[in-house]
Amino acid sequence: MTVTRQAAIRRPARRWALLLGLVALGTLLPPPTATGTAGTTVPTIKDETFVTAGTSGILHIEAGECFTDPEYSGEAAEVVVLYTPCHERAANQAYGFVHAPDGEWDPAALSAFAWQGCRRGFDSHWSGESASGLNFYPVLPTRETWAGGDRDVMCVVYSPGGPMDGSALPMAS
Repeated sequence: MTVTRQAAIRRPARRWALLLGLVALGTLLPPPTATGTAGTTVPTIKDETFVTAGTSGILHIEAGECFTDPEYSGEAAEVVVLYTPCHERAANQAYGFVHAPDGEWDPAALSAFAWQGCRRGFDSHWSGESASGLNFYPVLPTRETWAGGDRDVMCVVYSPGGPMDGSALPMAS
């Protein structure tokens, strides 16, 4: 066998080894981040896929309550969110629910409805300076929960800079 043929046979094996090494390294790295102002790092923006009605623990969260970001639990053997008192620097806070109209499962229409409804709620709670440093995302029903009659979208506020220092909800006047 020629040297050129031997090198051609070894090249794909090296590529696979490199690819597998990169995949393994990716599992050890922290989640993706973005660079914020003054070079600080902040978590990636949360969207409608960040938490869904299928995420364990989310259906136990009520409006006004705070909870963790989803994380794998060895004890539960699945990804879960946990209720966390807001004063314990929680990552997320449910600020309301919007009820989607009945109809066929349409993920694109549901997503558009959820963002619109949660935007209205966000804008009614926070405006101007009070909205500074906050963002929101909707928690959508899944195909399975929709089939079971779930039409509720949870609206969640969070701080892209990290855990909140307490309840983000404005005090009632």
